Amino acid sequence: MKLNIIRTILIIALIGTFSTIFGFSNQDSKTSGGISQKVAEFVIKFIPSIQQAERNQREEVIDRIESVIRKIAHFSIYTLVGFLLMSLMGTYKIKEINQIGTSLIIGVIYASTDEIHQAFIPGRGPQITDVILDSLGVLTGIFISMLLIETIRRITKKKYDNMNIKHLN
Repeated sequence: MKLNIIRTILIIALIGTFSTIFGFSNQDSKTSGGISQKVAEFVIKFIPSIQQAERNQREEVIDRIESVIRKIAHFSIYTLVGFLLMSLMGTYKIKEINQIGTSLIIGVIYASTDEIHQAFIPGRGPQITDVILDSLGVLTGIFISMLLIETIRRITKKKYDNMNIKHLN
């Protein structure tokens, strides 16, 4: 029963994350770029040397920062995808290598279809570099999930071992 609740929560979180990605990818280039630009402008507010620079220099910096922000956003949201997928796979009694493979395949397929989807959005287009970056994010999320699961297992085992030692005394 408890396992089904965890699985349901993870599936809902995955659907929410996939929907968020779809929503961002469904934005035309002007809308998408506008969000990244606002984040970049927010970031430079905290850097006095950029604030004091000439307007064209500030705009160049904003463009560079905007590009980095977009890549960080890609990597981060797909790290979440990898984490959620591997966490979900971890609730099933299948070999760890199969959990990793299944999580990675699903993540890469979603990243690929997301880029194909962008081919149909005005001003947007698919980029293989984004699929690679997204896939690296998925892989990172998988490893973070594995580390977390292993840490929980060790803590639980240690707690269980301590309980058994107390019962023996």
